[in-house]
Amino acid sequence: MKKLIIINGPNLNLLGKREPNIYGSLSFTEFLEEIKGKYNTIEIAYFQSNVEGELIDKLHEVGFDYDGIILNAAAYTHTSVGIGDAIKAIDTPVVEVHISNTFGREEFRHQSYISPNAKGVILGFGLQSYELAIQSFL
Repeated sequence: MKKLIIINGPNLNLLGKREPNIYGSLSFTEFLEEIKGKYNTIEIAYFQSNVEGELIDKLHEVGFDYDGIILNAAAYTHTSVGIGDAIKAIDTPVVEVHISNTFGREEFRHQSYISPNAKGVILGFGLQSYELAIQSFL
């Protein structure tokens, strides 16, 4: 059985409440239950933190044992050299995911420290971006 993990960064714990015009009205917990049911032949773990160092620690922890990492580093995508370096240091492939189209937003969101070290990037498809990332590992 394939082992994937979804790692979400800052403020994504507020999905369903935060800016529903951008992020939708479904909580990530509700969405996660849906995809776990749909992809029941895959082990899908989940981790969320608002703390940059905790995200790096989790990447180090799972980055040699999992078949894939789906990472939405949120705002840290555009600021964290440390997360980019952590992805470069691990063996497990990472797919960078964003709910919104970051290129349609503020200019500072056009830069990613994740992308150069990621297997691929999926953005702008709402929560379905995560499902597309799962499919990339099948």
